[in-house]
Amino acid sequence: MLIYTDWLKDYTEVPEDLDAYCERMIMSGSNIEGVHHYGKDIEKVVVGRVLSVDKHPDAEKLLVCQVDVGQAEPVQIVTGASNVKAGALIPTILAGGRLPDGTKIKKGKLRGVESAGMLCSAKELGYEDKVIPIAHKDGLWILDEEYPVGADVVSALGLEGDVIDFEITPNRPDCLSVIGMARETAATFDGKLRYPETGAGDDGEVTAPASDSAVADFGKTADSGKTAADYVSIEIERPDLCSRYVARVVTDIKVKASPWWLQKRLMYSGMRPINNIVDVTNYVMLEFGQPIHAFDIREIHSGRIVVDTARPGEHFATLDGNERALDDKMLMIRDDEKALAVAGVMGGLTSGIHPDTTTILIESACFNSESVRQTSKWLGLRTEASSRFEKGIDPELARAAADRVCYLLAQLDAGKVVRGAVDAYPNPPVVPTVTLRTGRINRLLGLELSPAELSGLLQRLEIKVSGNGEAFGDGETLRVTPPSVRLDLLKEIDYVEEVARIYGYDRLPTTLPEGVSRAARTSERKRVDGIRQALTSMGAYGIQTYSFVSPGDADRIGLAGDDERRNQVRLLNPLGEENSVMRTTLIPGMLDALERNFTRGNKTVRAFEIGNTFFNQANEEGLPTEKKALVIGLMGEGEDFFTLKGLIEEVMLLSGIRQTNWQVESLPAGLWHPGRSAVVLAGDQELAHAGEIHPDTVARFDLPNRVYLAEIDLEKLISIAEPVCQYQPLPKHPPIERDIAVVASEEIPTGEIAGAIRETAGALLTELSVFDIYRGKQVPAGQKSVAFHLVFRAPDRTLTEEEVTADYERVLAVLKERWDITLRDV
Repeated sequence: MLIYTDWLKDYTEVPEDLDAYCERMIMSGSNIEGVHHYGKDIEKVVVGRVLSVDKHPDAEKLLVCQVDVGQAEPVQIVTGASNVKAGALIPTILAGGRLPDGTKIKKGKLRGVESAGMLCSAKELGYEDKVIPIAHKDGLWILDEEYPVGADVVSALGLEGDVIDFEITPNRPDCLSVIGMARETAATFDGKLRYPETGAGDDGEVTAPASDSAVADFGKTADSGKTAADYVSIEIERPDLCSRYVARVVTDIKVKASPWWLQKRLMYSGMRPINNIVDVTNYVMLEFGQPIHAFDIREIHSGRIVVDTARPGEHFATLDGNERALDDKMLMIRDDEKALAVAGVMGGLTSGIHPDTTTILIESACFNSESVRQTSKWLGLRTEASSRFEKGIDPELARAAADRVCYLLAQLDAGKVVRGAVDAYPNPPVVPTVTLRTGRINRLLGLELSPAELSGLLQRLEIKVSGNGEAFGDGETLRVTPPSVRLDLLKEIDYVEEVARIYGYDRLPTTLPEGVSRAARTSERKRVDGIRQALTSMGAYGIQTYSFVSPGDADRIGLAGDDERRNQVRLLNPLGEENSVMRTTLIPGMLDALERNFTRGNKTVRAFEIGNTFFNQANEEGLPTEKKALVIGLMGEGEDFFTLKGLIEEVMLLSGIRQTNWQVESLPAGLWHPGRSAVVLAGDQELAHAGEIHPDTVARFDLPNRVYLAEIDLEKLISIAEPVCQYQPLPKHPPIERDIAVVASEEIPTGEIAGAIRETAGALLTELSVFDIYRGKQVPAGQKSVAFHLVFRAPDRTLTEEEVTADYERVLAVLKERWDITLRDV
């Protein structure tokens, strides 16, 4: 929220030391993003009057001007501006002058013609395009008023001023106004708050101040005796979406430019001046925080305003010239025949103010914040009005803001105000009264403030305080009622915060926490960190992908229609369709990461991710079930299934799982390559799926032919892990080693053969490994030769050949009996 300090000073006292002011406001909870100083970097810019305009002799688009700058002789200036004309007053920078961006002007020649200065636009004087008055946004800044020729522009126009950019949090919509920040300033510095004149008396009628002869006919209209109810009626069909609607009428409208003082305040507040009617509505919105809209009453059929939702399939042209498709949940302002405005967002293209407008209806309403937020989002249209309604507006502001608009229009001689207002206010809200325990406030903040001191701090914020003298087990109690604009003060703890910030966060005593606290990683966290460190040490890079994914990812990786991973949690308020559900698997994110690396020239990648997956199955708390998973992805030169297998087995060993069973299984072919994937088990626990990704899935991700992935159920792995490492002394007795080469059918997995050997050989077998698998001429078709290395050792004695031979022969017998496996002939 941009706050022009000269405007702020109308409503409260502001310290002259701006730095001290900003520091104190920050300490009372009003964060400041920056301060802009206008006019301080401008030198030698004066009011110049153009005496004559001639064409440049050698340049078609340049003009040669003689400009009176208050010196003995006019100065000659060459310009390319198209809106320059004789007699115009224009800010003129003389030779040796400086502009806010640091540009210095020197005498020189443009295409052979001498130029001793420059005629300035508003942009060159430091104003952004979006705030330049609409009459001057293209070209030079032509001054509307009679300023003395030769006068310093900064002094003559009062350009020097400070603008503070306050960061307003969503829970404080009352601060999105000059009065709101004046209230905060007055509370912080224990000052007085002055409200602007609305001209409203006890009966609610707007009347002219007795001393202001300029608005002597204020409150009268050309149609003497009529009231606002003679012009308009209000019907609120959706009181749940519109709690209040105030309408006032002004006749004899004169549409023209606003006076400079009003334009300047709008510009310094970040808004572009348009004309006096629109400018006054914007001025009051910035002043009170209440959005205002003005309708040309000619466009309101039968003078009937109906607040209702849009018709199904309806289209509406908004003020920005775009035609928008409406939804039947969008609240609209209508008449008997058509829509006039999108409530709380933007008016219609035809119902606004026109140069020939003579009578206007002033709308000051309070719309439901959720409704405005949804409408603004659906239409892709966010305005100053919608941003305020989205955060919440106090309905009590509506009448005062409407009266203020009427008062200013009369003061500016822009029209005549019709007496009375039409005020539809079906269900006025009740402001909650809360009981505060003074002892609890002091204990939470570490203070020793008396009830009177606490009351004084709260009353600075216009909070009504009364004490009932009751003891509540925690000191005297106070009964407090907030001003209606403070929609955020609902509970006792909210007032504790108010006491803290008005007292001053920097003044609160510093204390050390009581007791002893110890921070330590959980055993689960230690195991996960160990796995992450191990994978990193083996050359894999850790990645992190988004938890919000596209529902189309299930199709991209070829999941079957009945796969549980299609049961995704859908977000209520997604950023877009591509981020509308929560992931049930880490595989799409890993494939996206591999694709991104591959397309950028990184052809060989070894990566992993540890993250949560989310399933649309309610847990004990009624929330989606979360499961921690690990995905490993490999591609490129030197990466194959056995590399992946080694990484997985290292993870298993690190978790204390020394025996795993790899079963080649017919997994769904959409994701995994048939015959090149496996399920990894520990006992009867299925821990992981691993293997090569199906070529069709690889093609959908624009990846090379061979990509290897594994997804591990990390929660299940951790639940059965035994990562405690026990010391084992070096063996004292020598081993006996045997090699065995057997011929087996191709259909028998090597892992099952190894499992049978380990199971049959008994406790004396300490090591078993495969060192060769052969297929060729010496082996019958459909069979393979598998060579195992066996190590036998006893912990308490030296084994004999007879003991080992017995185990060895028992293994051969079991293999023969179970699978008809025989020794390979040499």
